[in-house]
Amino acid sequence: MANVPAVTDSDFEEKVLKSDKTVLVDFSATWCGPCKQLAPIIAALAEELEGETDVYGVDVNESPNTAQKYGIMAVPTLIVFKNGEEKAREAGFMPKARILDLIDRAG
Repeated sequence: MANVPAVTDSDFEEKVLKSDKTVLVDFSATWCGPCKQLAPIIAALAEELEGETDVYGVDVNESPNTAQKYGIMAVPTLIVFKNGEEKAREAGFMPKARILDLIDRAG
């Protein structure tokens, strides 16, 4: 994912769960067609939301422990975390407006 920093099993807790910001995490895989379609939208959101919401990507093949911990059964799956807790989740390709709504629902 261009412009979207990756998090892995080793730094997920530090970057996502311990963040004092709202965090959007895109769980995806390199072989996933809908993930590739979603990638430019996620990259644009990362730029647009910089400073208020952190945006990260997790490759489920490279970080299987994190994917398993959060019960990722389909990719792409977007999860919004706030104060270390999952606040909202949706799976599948979605337009930018729906992702912004997901972030808003997280409070």
